[in-house]
Amino acid sequence: MTPTNSITRWLFIAIAVISTFATVSSLQLNSIYDVLDSKGLPKGLFPKGVTNFTVGEDGRFEVYLDQACDAKFESELHYEKNVAGWISFGQIGNLTGMSAQDLFLWFPVKGIRVDVPSSGVIYFDVGVVRKQFSLSLFETPRECVAASHPADIFSKKLSGVLRYGLDWWKSGGMVV
Repeated sequence: MTPTNSITRWLFIAIAVISTFATVSSLQLNSIYDVLDSKGLPKGLFPKGVTNFTVGEDGRFEVYLDQACDAKFESELHYEKNVAGWISFGQIGNLTGMSAQDLFLWFPVKGIRVDVPSSGVIYFDVGVVRKQFSLSLFETPRECVAASHPADIFSKKLSGVLRYGLDWWKSGGMVV
């Protein structure tokens, strides 16, 4: 191999490596909504008002909101100020900071999954049951209304029995 061929080969390899890094850095995702989209999840899983987010190489993510808030879908979802979990293609697991209302009770959302290929349905794991919704409900981020009262925010994490006790305490000992 001549020195010219060797230099040409190394130059070609260097250009290939540099262009690969340039391509990867240009693919950085600018918002949590872009991350959701790249993972096959609907952009509306998180409300408007995300102020910051982090996503690790292992899929661990954290989303930061200005304040705890509620968003109305087919049922109501509550978001804490910080929401965290692990994201992979088509699903979010080990989720914290999100609750779903069913009837009058609030249940922590532990995971979210969509079918791949899409069936048009999204599944929320709330521990005791898996709730399913139309995927179209989550196409765009919803407005999120500030959670009204600190005791109400706290009560969204409680089971029905404990919530009854909190209602009793808030009403001065009388629950009708």
